[in-house]
Amino acid sequence: MIDISQGASLIPIPEVPAHVPSRPHIATVWRWMQRGVRGVKLETVLIGGKRFTSSEAIQRFIEDSTAAADGRPTPKAKRTRDRQRSIEAAERELNAAIV
Repeated sequence: MIDISQGASLIPIPEVPAHVPSRPHIATVWRWMQRGVRGVKLETVLIGGKRFTSSEAIQRFIEDSTAAADGRPTPKAKRTRDRQRSIEAAERELNAAIV
């Protein structure tokens, strides 16, 4: 998931081909967003009626779709909120053990 609160560098969808090797057609980028490739979709956010992605989301899409094409399992990243809750729970447990 693209977390704009963490300062993700947002890229407008029409500019995505310039950030991907082989410069795919914009229709290909829209297909990646809507249908995906081998079960992997390009993550996007909608802000003010315009779609954006990030360089990190492009990197994850390339890695995950390559893994799927090679028959390797694709890692499912934890949502930022879930990850934050896990960190907070671990910190509480650690603090309780220290005291």
